[in-house]
Amino acid sequence: MATATYPPPPPFYRLYKDYLQDPKSAPEPPPPIEGTYVCFGGNYTTSDVLPSLEEQGVRQLYSKGPNVDFKKELRSLNGELQLHVLELADILIERPSQYARRVEEISTVFKNLHHLLNSLRPHQARATLIHILELQIQRRKQAVEDIKRRREEARRLLNESLATLDGH
Repeated sequence: MATATYPPPPPFYRLYKDYLQDPKSAPEPPPPIEGTYVCFGGNYTTSDVLPSLEEQGVRQLYSKGPNVDFKKELRSLNGELQLHVLELADILIERPSQYARRVEEISTVFKNLHHLLNSLRPHQARATLIHILELQIQRRKQAVEDIKRRREEARRLLNESLATLDGH
């Protein structure tokens, strides 16, 4: 029995056989997915809305409202996390059977930290985009300056060549 190294192409490749001669002969791509969809057994949504901690069933440990001081809250949660980890170490030494409550508190603090950090993602995306655009502008300005410099150099060489030809 002979086996192929690679499997044969799927049968729908025939739909694209005349694509080079007539690009409109190929079928249109499927429309974008709207709403929720399932991927590898997980439910996902196309909307980029960060669900609140309450929607996720987690107690919110930082102040609510639109004017959250992220730096202050992150520092506060970090200190609280360190305190809970130290308390967990003490409990594991003195009363090992009572560790579950401390682990749950640590989990809540981590979920709050994670939610705060995810709340900053749009700001991070904007800052990254601004940085990329500024770099592109800088590169383009450098390219224009390089072209101007080379044009002047070529003009100078051309004038020198013409002066040399006129001198002979």
